[in-house]
Amino acid sequence: MYLTKEIKEEIFAKHGKGKNDSGTAEAQIALFTHRINHLTEHLKNNRKDYNTERSLVKLVGKRRALLDYLTKKDILRYRAIVKELGLRK
Repeated sequence: MYLTKEIKEEIFAKHGKGKNDSGTAEAQIALFTHRINHLTEHLKNNRKDYNTERSLVKLVGKRRALLDYLTKKDILRYRAIVKELGLRK
């Protein structure tokens, strides 16, 4: 499986406030980005997998909503996570 417990803990430790902190917007955005990257690679090989394509679009929407929330709440945190993850807008 591409998303093991260890990978999640590593993402949360790097982008959250602690190893088990999955609640901050930064940690969730980082996790969504990891999943989006994985699904994008899957779709490069499986172009007709429409269920995965739909899941990818939903994940991108969720990540966009969290990024919008961070923009309104704290613009410095937003800029930091966008720069750290290499997202563009």
